[in-house]
Amino acid sequence: MKFSTFRNPLGKIRSGWLVNNGVIDMNEASKGALPESIRELLENQDRFIPILEQLVRNSLEPTFRLDEIELVAPLPNPNSFRDFVAFETHIKNATARSGDLMPQEWYEMPIFYFSNQNSIIGPNQEVHRPKRCVRLDFELEMACVIGKQGKNIRASEAEDYIFGYTILNDWSARDLQMKEMKVQLGPAKGKDFATSIGPYLVTKDELEPYRVGDRFDLEMSAKVNGEVITSGNFKDIYYSFGQMIERASEDVTLYPGDLIGSGTVGFGCIMELGSEMHSWLEPGDEVELEITGLGRLCNTIV
Repeated sequence: MKFSTFRNPLGKIRSGWLVNNGVIDMNEASKGALPESIRELLENQDRFIPILEQLVRNSLEPTFRLDEIELVAPLPNPNSFRDFVAFETHIKNATARSGDLMPQEWYEMPIFYFSNQNSIIGPNQEVHRPKRCVRLDFELEMACVIGKQGKNIRASEAEDYIFGYTILNDWSARDLQMKEMKVQLGPAKGKDFATSIGPYLVTKDELEPYRVGDRFDLEMSAKVNGEVITSGNFKDIYYSFGQMIERASEDVTLYPGDLIGSGTVGFGCIMELGSEMHSWLEPGDEVELEITGLGRLCNTIV
C-alpha cells in the first residue's frame, strides 16, 4: 500500500491510501473508526490495522482524485528523526572534499545524527534557502519509518519493526554546516531548516520484489531543472536498515513514527559532484528525486 497525507478540497489535513489514481480518506471511509493521521495509525496498529484490512478488501472507490488534493509529507510530524551516513562512497567523498582522512571508526558501527523533526516538508512544497546560505545542496536518500516499539533490536529482527519506506531529501546549507563542524559538532544548523519526505509512505511488502538479501535493488536519481545530474542504487549501501536500527535502538527505545534516514547515496549531492560539475542551488531551481518503487519527490527553492 501507498499511504499519503493530503490537504483535502476543504483545506483540512487528512490521511489515507492510494487507489485508482485517487486517494481514500481512511477516517471518512471508516466512518470515524480510523484516525485522521498516519502517526496515530502507527501508534495504535493493533486496534486499527484489522479495520484497515477489512476496508481494503471492500475495494472502495477513491474519496478524492489526486488532482483534487494537495499531497503533503506522508508523516508530517515524525516522533524523532535520525539520519545515518550508511553509504561508503558518500563518506569517502565527503571527507576527501573537506581535506580529512576517512575515519576508521565509521567501519566499526553505523553513524547517525539527530535532525529537526519539526522541519519536515512534503512533495511540491517550497524550500526556503537560509538567509546566510549561498551553498545550498540536496541529498538523495531513502528512509524507513518505525511501526513498532522496541529496544535493543537485533539487525536480523529489525524488519518486524519497519512499517514502510519513503524518499528523503536532506537539504544542506554547506557553508553553515562546514563552519559548525570545524568545532567537532553538527551537522546542526546546516540541516535545521528543511527535510523533504514523500510523496508516499510505501509499506514494506511493496519492496519485496526488489530485495537482495538485506538490501534492495532500487535505482536512485536526482534531477535539477529537469536534467539528471546524478544516479545510484540503494543496493550499494554499506550498512543495511537492519544494522542502522540495531545501532539506533541500542539502550534506547524506538517508537512508532520514528524516521530513520539512510544517508546520501554515493555522488548523491552537489558537494560530492563538485560545484564545477553543477552549481549550488539557487532560488527558482527545481529538484526532483526518484527511487524505484517509491515515486518522485519534487521541491522548488525560494
